[in-house]
Amino acid sequence: MKILITGGAGFIASHITDACLKAGHYVVIIDDLSSGSIENVNPGAKFVKLDIRDDQIKEIFRNEKFDAIIHHAAQMDVRKSVENPKFDADVNIVGSINLLENAKEFGVQKFIFASTGGAIYGEQDYFPADEKHPVRPLSPYGIAKLAVEKYLFYYHAVFGLQYIALRYANVYGPRQNPHGEAGVVAIFASKMLDENQPVINGDGSQTRDYVFVADVVRANLLALNYPQSDTFNVGTGIESDVNTLFHHIRELSRSKCKDLHADAKKGEQLRSVLDYKKIKSVLGWDPLINLEEGLKMTVNYFKNKK
Repeated sequence: MKILITGGAGFIASHITDACLKAGHYVVIIDDLSSGSIENVNPGAKFVKLDIRDDQIKEIFRNEKFDAIIHHAAQMDVRKSVENPKFDADVNIVGSINLLENAKEFGVQKFIFASTGGAIYGEQDYFPADEKHPVRPLSPYGIAKLAVEKYLFYYHAVFGLQYIALRYANVYGPRQNPHGEAGVVAIFASKMLDENQPVINGDGSQTRDYVFVADVVRANLLALNYPQSDTFNVGTGIESDVNTLFHHIRELSRSKCKDLHADAKKGEQLRSVLDYKKIKSVLGWDPLINLEEGLKMTVNYFKNKK
């Protein structure tokens, strides 16, 4: 299968690239390297440095004749989306439409989209949230992801493009970017290994559903072979609070840092956890790596990198 992977120099999509190549697929990566790293790019893939909004993308579609797209390129920082919603919409909505238009024009059969669980559902009415939970995004980032899901439905209904929207929980693991505001596991691990003091926002009782990147990769590969269009949560169904995460990583990194708290971030969700029964029953997917095991592999990765 000929696959275009956008954002393939980034954390999640670089792991997906590795798995697709291992499965024998031909892979082209498009990434503008604004947040990804060339170090993450598998040499077995063809790499093109390009913004997904760029008109030059048409020539790549024309020449490569892709069977499928796995779309991860994005403005992924929720707080940046609040600061600059216009830029967020330009990258995440307009950029995605550029891909969809070319997919329609050049006969792409399947479009897999990296959506979001917590940011789409907003403050949950029940726990864990399944795919029927009301969608009430509280950030431009979440609104953009939901908008692209609606565009996917439109392109499927009107033009026959098959799609899978994967609503990720909080993905963590090796290659996650420890710089910036997103990716608390990577931030804590990197700081603790450097004997710097991490800061816990608020009282640390806020919960998230942490899913290991290798499990997310498997979900994408299963979606590639699914012949219908649908939306699936990709999470563990388990809530973990930030304090628990902090203590696990501190123990694994053997850090002597203290529990230092700062003011809570405005608008931050208090609880987020996803139900994965649907993807289990339809695609046979289960999260195989528990939090303790996944954190150990992640901390070891940062330790070896340093």
